Amino acid sequence: MTDKEPLFSAKNMKLLREPLGASNPITVQVLGICSALAITVKLEPSIVLAISVLVVMAVSNVVISLMRKIIPPRIRIIVQLVVIATMVILVDEVLQAYAYDVSKQLSVFVGLIITNCIIMGRLEAFALANKPWPAFLDGVGNAFGYGMILILVAFFRELLGSGTLLDIQIIPKAIYEMGYVNNGLMVLPPMALIVVGIFIWIQRSRNKDLIEQK
Repeated sequence: MTDKEPLFSAKNMKLLREPLGASNPITVQVLGICSALAITVKLEPSIVLAISVLVVMAVSNVVISLMRKIIPPRIRIIVQLVVIATMVILVDEVLQAYAYDVSKQLSVFVGLIITNCIIMGRLEAFALANKPWPAFLDGVGNAFGYGMILILVAFFRELLGSGTLLDIQIIPKAIYEMGYVNNGLMVLPPMALIVVGIFIWIQRSRNKDLIEQK
């Protein structure tokens, strides 16, 4: 990126757009599947985890980018882990202070952000080789791509599995009186994998380039 290049040039905007579609971390790169299976039973924890990953990834990318010229290659992974761990601890403390119930629901999964392969991958592949602004956009774009799938999976699992969204009853009582029953399979972890698989199928069926890459 040259000094005269606009902050939101076509090249920079591509960093935000591609993870939402053609290079989505979950549906294309098949990364971060564990959290998609574990915490998407309800919409609220999924949203909170998505925001947490956004903060950690964006800030970590910028920090590593700023330090890229002084990090010895032999210890770069250790430095990356220290930066990510520091951000995760800060995020976890904020959650415990202001959203304790959600923090308990997320349990160990906030801590596991430290080893999230999406974050480590972007630090290693992008932040170490680019300036802070593109690194920030790359972090935000990939976090949005990850969070989008997480939230969509949680949306359908909570709605069809519990009849609620954000613990608010959505399916009217009259529907239940007519014989409707919540789909118990939707609250089981295997169903998360099936829902993610459906999103992968939809994306690949609409994008021939992804089929050719396979």
